Amino acid sequence: MEPKNHKEALRDEFWVAAMQDELEQFERSNVWELTKRPTNVNIVGTKWIFKKSDASGCIMRNKARLVAQGYSQVEGVDFDETFAPVARLESIRFMFGMSCALKFTLHQMDVKSAFLNGILQEEVFVEQPKGFENPQHPEHVYRLKKALYGLKQAPRACNNALMFVQIYVDDIIFGSTCQSLVQRFVKNMSQEFEMSMVGELKYFLGLQVEQSADGIFVSQSTYAKELVQRFGLGKSKEAKVPMGVNDKLSKDEEGEDVDERLYRGMIGSLLYLTASSPDICLSVGICAWYQAKPKVSHLLAVKKIIKYVKGTMNFGISFTKDTNTSLSGYCDADWAGSVDDRRSTSGGCFFMGNNLISWHSKKQNSVSLSTAEAEYIALGSYCTQLLWMRQMSPDYGMDSDTLLIHCDNLSAINIYKNPVQHCS
Repeated sequence: MEPKNHKEALRDEFWVAAMQDELEQFERSNVWELTKRPTNVNIVGTKWIFKKSDASGCIMRNKARLVAQGYSQVEGVDFDETFAPVARLESIRFMFGMSCALKFTLHQMDVKSAFLNGILQEEVFVEQPKGFENPQHPEHVYRLKKALYGLKQAPRACNNALMFVQIYVDDIIFGSTCQSLVQRFVKNMSQEFEMSMVGELKYFLGLQVEQSADGIFVSQSTYAKELVQRFGLGKSKEAKVPMGVNDKLSKDEEGEDVDERLYRGMIGSLLYLTASSPDICLSVGICAWYQAKPKVSHLLAVKKIIKYVKGTMNFGISFTKDTNTSLSGYCDADWAGSVDDRRSTSGGCFFMGNNLISWHSKKQNSVSLSTAEAEYIALGSYCTQLLWMRQMSPDYGMDSDTLLIHCDNLSAINIYKNPVQHCS
């Protein structure tokens, strides 16, 4: 069982050993030094986090991590600026598509306590770890020399120290067709940093990755199963579609209010599921419009999406190796589809060869007076996505010259070709 706090963990010898391993890692990395508690200085608290799961959600080993309570930091005192190296999901799928085009096998390495490699520029003091206070100096505090998980400036300090291959916080993803190159890279990295979990990429950021000779299959079946159970719909009947074609949601101001926290929790959970489920992107986006004052009608629509997820848990995205690196996109617009403000919704999907890389469904910022105008707005906005994808290509040593985007509205295409027709 995962302990809820450090008191429960201290009753289990295996969790105690995991906590000691974490503190020994701090000593080896020379992260901090014990000093007297300074006066008129903000002392950042610390907290133990206990968990380490695999793709099936089971604990594969006891992992204890000591983190700083970043919310207790004071801007201008403990830090000057923040930085979060958050990966765009499109960039991850772009990496999968590129690895298939290059016939690469993806490998994963985990940097043990990656943030501990970043040197701090500010002077930060933290409390002693709970349960492991120094018996001779229980009132002393630690002055940090290097970054600690939870600090506002930790991602920036770590990012300055690690700038190689494809890095996502503390995971390094790399690919090659030559096993000797893989071994050489692993050897060089292990000499520089303390590494673990070296092998083929199978589980990453909640995504389950299956690599084969034909390509890569990405799914979130474990996450989808937990989502359905979390909201009490495990025994419900499965829905055939996430939202009917004729279903039109509105503000429903006369409807009965529902719990906003529950509704927003459902929306937030479903939004992350769209990382591998483009089929629910539009319906989840529509339901997300009504998070301010959700009604019973909105809650029923969200529950229908979750019932659809229940029947499609094992669905995902397949990336085939029978592909190329040409970039193309398809766009469309639902003219005046919103019942509340008559604004249109833009939709688009983008491919690298035969592989789907990115997709979007977003309400437009203005009211379109014609289908041509709505389609033209969608066409223009989604050209930027293709340009971003082309900008990513040189990072993998590839160049994409021609960008092709498809639109089914002849008027929008003519306006796009002839700027003279643009209205002032």
